[in-house]
Amino acid sequence: MKTDPFSSRPDNMPRRAFARAVAAGVLGAAVGRPASAAAPAATRPQRKNMLHHVGGDYHCTMGEHWTSKQNFEYHQRFGVRHLTANTSRIDGGSGGGSGKKSAASGSGDWDFDTMKRWRDLCDRGGMIWEAIRMEPNYIYLRPGDERERKLASIAGNIEKAGKVGVKIITMHWTVIPIRRNGRTPGRGGSSYHSFKLEDDWRSLPVGPRGVVSEADYWERIAHFLKTVIPVCAQHDVRMAVHPYDPPGLPRGYQGTENWDGAPATVLESLQRYEAIVDSPYNGIQLCLGTCMEGLKNPRAELLPVVRYFGSKGKIHQVHMRNIRGGLHHFQEVYIDEGEANFIEVVRALRDTGYAGSYCPDHMPTHPDDPKGYQGFAHAFGYIRGLIDAANAEVA
Repeated sequence: MKTDPFSSRPDNMPRRAFARAVAAGVLGAAVGRPASAAAPAATRPQRKNMLHHVGGDYHCTMGEHWTSKQNFEYHQRFGVRHLTANTSRIDGGSGGGSGKKSAASGSGDWDFDTMKRWRDLCDRGGMIWEAIRMEPNYIYLRPGDERERKLASIAGNIEKAGKVGVKIITMHWTVIPIRRNGRTPGRGGSSYHSFKLEDDWRSLPVGPRGVVSEADYWERIAHFLKTVIPVCAQHDVRMAVHPYDPPGLPRGYQGTENWDGAPATVLESLQRYEAIVDSPYNGIQLCLGTCMEGLKNPRAELLPVVRYFGSKGKIHQVHMRNIRGGLHHFQEVYIDEGEANFIEVVRALRDTGYAGSYCPDHMPTHPDDPKGYQGFAHAFGYIRGLIDAANAEVA
């Protein structure tokens, strides 16, 4: 049978047959590559799950604003109704503007009237405002009055989110910026972001927030969780931490000992995080691509992470991103190629009763698609197919 090397579906294979093959796990992440090793048997009974769904994150917004008719219709064309917004448009210092200004430049207090207006626009447009990405500037602050003022602001923002019906707030504790240092050619003339740990990484300049030790990093995290998670419980809003991207950087990289850095594994770091305040309101925005970036053998090591937090109900949102490679050397690729066979992830979360979104993020780019709309559309459809295929397996 002739196959297209740039497609996951053989040219002459009917779509229904392809869906059955994906559901059975007989196709790997890409045609011509072996399927990943069989995962251990699920600890929960297999069952249909009509609650997990595809979602749209702030990485992909069409039109002037995420609540615009253009953006809503773009997502609706691909079966997406659940959206995540970024706080850069509701912060007291930048609310309602162009969206180019970071919330870090404002007061940090979200504007409740703006939030209500956005919720009304979603309701009228047939969309669900599911989550908010919070700015990371709390993690920059050392103990003192400024940090306590920031926590008070965050507590007020949680209350506002609960009042408008947004039940998930995500965050990304980045003391140093996300690391990428290369581009590699991808299929169809596209370009993939990539990272390779520098041989001379010890000589890199210290990051913009100065030297941050492991103890300092974890003190900031623990103080945040112990202060904020009780507020989340009061207002029924879940906090979801995104792993630092990429995990596993050596201690002292750009002066920082990252909270999910070496020698701890991705799973150990996330377990330590959620154990500080063991509550259903303290959970994970599980970025599958980011997790794999910190794994030596992503094909074997990713599913245990998914199963551990899924079984505890601690996964509040999933970022579905695929990579080639692993710890210290990887490239971000299209969702249907790379190390992960995502049907295995969807099966595992299907059986835990996961009720959140799978959001594609970090799409490859192409001169014909500089903002990634084509890549995201492809990912939306692919995720919907995975959910349907996983549910079709069980009665």
